[in-house]
Amino acid sequence: MKTKFIYVILAALLTGSQTISAQNKDNKTNKQRPTPEQMIQRQANQMVTTLMLDDATAAKFTPVYEKYLKDLSECRMMNRRERPRNNNAEATPATKPVLTDAEIEKQIKDQFAQSRKILDIREKYYNEFRKILSPKQIAKIYQTEKSNANKFRKEFDRRKGQKHGQGKRLAHARPASNNK
Repeated sequence: MKTKFIYVILAALLTGSQTISAQNKDNKTNKQRPTPEQMIQRQANQMVTTLMLDDATAAKFTPVYEKYLKDLSECRMMNRRERPRNNNAEATPATKPVLTDAEIEKQIKDQFAQSRKILDIREKYYNEFRKILSPKQIAKIYQTEKSNANKFRKEFDRRKGQKHGQGKRLAHARPASNNK
């Protein structure tokens, strides 16, 4: 009788532990993305840490760097077109509209203008950073930005290769089953 009671308790504990450890899917869907302002603050804090700035220098550097990031972000959004969102997972991908030569030429010229504006922003803020930081620290800023851009690009490419609903696993990582 005592052993049956122990088995019943163990079964109840096992069942309860499985229920408790189940993943909460609502948490994943309700996860909010940080706002652009929060992202800029995170990047500024990361840069202060990367450059190992003291409190006084960090207090001068942070607002300038946040304004720099905001200006760059606005410039990068300059030529963005609104893309239609495809909410139906089963739908076929939308085909790109065929552009005329004039539209293509306009896009290229817009990209040149955007590149010039980004360069102007970088030069403007280089002079601002120069008042606060050493040339080595400024070079470290640009090096860190390039490294982060490469990380984001790799992550974007990795996610782009996934099928819908696969989470963070790679699409090609799943072994093919040949059971016949």
